[in-house]
Amino acid sequence: MRCKYNGGFWTPARFNSFVKGGLRGISRRWPPKYQCLEAACIGKKLNDKSGRLAKHYQCAACSGLFPAKDVQVDHINPVIDPVEGFTTWDDVINNMFCEAENLQVLCTECHRAKTAAERKIKTKKEPNAE
Repeated sequence: MRCKYNGGFWTPARFNSFVKGGLRGISRRWPPKYQCLEAACIGKKLNDKSGRLAKHYQCAACSGLFPAKDVQVDHINPVIDPVEGFTTWDDVINNMFCEAENLQVLCTECHRAKTAAERKIKTKKEPNAE
């Protein structure tokens, strides 16, 4: 198969990876992400790890309190649906740059568990998976 991206040097997978990386980069500055973080902020308290006063956030899944380093903003409805898979770049962009209502703050452990569950759904859907 002849590659059609970057003068024939990139496969479709390489191109998709490049675009996704670029979108992830600009999504870090998406204002609703910060609105979501602000809504989950419970104020400053002593960080057990550093011994310093730091903002803490409540995890939407386990209700634990964590410093900024230990939380992530998660899309409640995944950017790419684990059942449907990739549809169009328009869908990816609309899902990635959603409003704060579709975002939640999760601690690293809860986010890891949610991502693993979504991957499991995706793996079950794939024809070669068992």
